[in-house]
Amino acid sequence: MKFEDNLAKLEGTVRKMESGELSLDEMIRAFEEGRKLVETCTRELEAIRLRIEKVTKDGSVEEMKL
Repeated sequence: MKFEDNLAKLEGTVRKMESGELSLDEMIRAFEEGRKLVETCTRELEAIRLRIEKVTKDGSVEEMKL
């Protein structure tokens, strides 16, 4: 899944949680899902940062594995 897709899913999860319409069990599940999405987005952003650093140092692009 792309970073943008994960971010959109995270934003949707936050909206659901902020709506106040979730039961406690649903809120806990949404929180757990959101936490996993935050971790995934953080890893993806770090990989992107490393890739950009690699480009800026030698002018080439080298794929980074997540």
